[in-house]
Amino acid sequence: MAGMCVEPYWELTFDAAGDVRPGDRDALIREAAGTGLTDLVVFAHGWNNERSTATRLYDRFFAPFPRLLGGGGAADGARVGYAGVFWPSMHFADEPVPDFPEHRVAAVCPPALDPATRGALIEVLPCEEAVADRLAELLARRPEDRASLDEFVALARGLAVPGPSGVAAARGGRDADDLGDAVPAMLTDDARRVCESFTAALASVGAVPPELFGGGLKKLWHGAYELLRQTSYYTMKRRAGTVGQVGLGPLLGELARSAPGLRVHLAGHSFGARLVSFALRGLPAEAACVASLTLLQGAFSHYAFAPRLPFASDRGGALGGLHRRVRGPVVCCHSRHDTALGVLYPLASRVSGDDGSLLGLDGARWGAIGHGGIQAVGGCARLSLREALGGGLPADGCVNVDASAVVSRGGPPSGAHSDICHTELARVVLLAGRIVR
Repeated sequence: MAGMCVEPYWELTFDAAGDVRPGDRDALIREAAGTGLTDLVVFAHGWNNERSTATRLYDRFFAPFPRLLGGGGAADGARVGYAGVFWPSMHFADEPVPDFPEHRVAAVCPPALDPATRGALIEVLPCEEAVADRLAELLARRPEDRASLDEFVALARGLAVPGPSGVAAARGGRDADDLGDAVPAMLTDDARRVCESFTAALASVGAVPPELFGGGLKKLWHGAYELLRQTSYYTMKRRAGTVGQVGLGPLLGELARSAPGLRVHLAGHSFGARLVSFALRGLPAEAACVASLTLLQGAFSHYAFAPRLPFASDRGGALGGLHRRVRGPVVCCHSRHDTALGVLYPLASRVSGDDGSLLGLDGARWGAIGHGGIQAVGGCARLSLREALGGGLPADGCVNVDASAVVSRGGPPSGAHSDICHTELARVVLLAGRIVR
């Protein structure tokens, strides 16, 4: 692709149902088989509204690869290709993204549905224009009456995709939530209580002005806005599983048949980490092409790969045991500076009846893989980033890498969640795949 910092490079475009654009699929399978590649790095974005933004992310993340592969650093005979996955996800424009100037926003501001986010709700979620307009109107006025708050919450909840994906189910798969089919409490509990919980969570990460804390309902509109955000992300999370299982996994099987010696290295950020992980569930049984899996601030349960859940020994995580489909290591990079996953994710994941705290911060049960790493998988190593870069990555199995030393920038509410474009993380991907020494 013209303008991309690495080559050969392919684009893989999927719709919400997991169907890949035929031209993209055919070009990758035809050209990868005929170029003599030994390795293919496939990267999936997370939060994103526009194709151009995702392309810039890939260009920025892949930028260190040529230098890291040059100067005798590459494994003998390695010839590397690259692919960027595009899938319909969305990003709220008020969340800062390091190194992307258009996403640098004020740390604290009144909740409002800006034009970019309104457009993403309509085009990506999707949401009816009349509903988006009403949500924007209520946020603009922030009336101090319970009926208006209840109306906003009901409209926001109406945007969630209920239950397992119908597409995956119809094709013989399942895209259940990471901890089962239980519906999150944010979609069922009392509207005011949910908004209070989200408002308190936002305040804990510095995203709500202290002067708002007093009486009245006006402060709760911050929590109502966060509910809208998390409801849309609930839909994106489930969609990522569908695209991975129904779309990317089978495509990798086709690629393995056409280029049997090609080693595939999967990497993903946020919900993109969930997407590439769920590709393992859609990978044909005979395909043994995935040589490494690197998860960057993964926005899904830290129990996803567990064969047995600590609190429900009769079942495992959504991907229980599937890390064995990877011929090399499954590397989970996590950061304590990621407040999107450390504070907001547990609250959005908690289900009704859970006896956790007001903020839902029961990390032992509702934690995200990108905040505390992979849990309840035997033999999972824990390394610092320095140890990983120094040659400490295992040859196979799961390993947690604390990337807090570099994944550290970003303001409220998401913290360092999107701070992933670092040479150190690019090198982790290459080390995981044994592409560099």
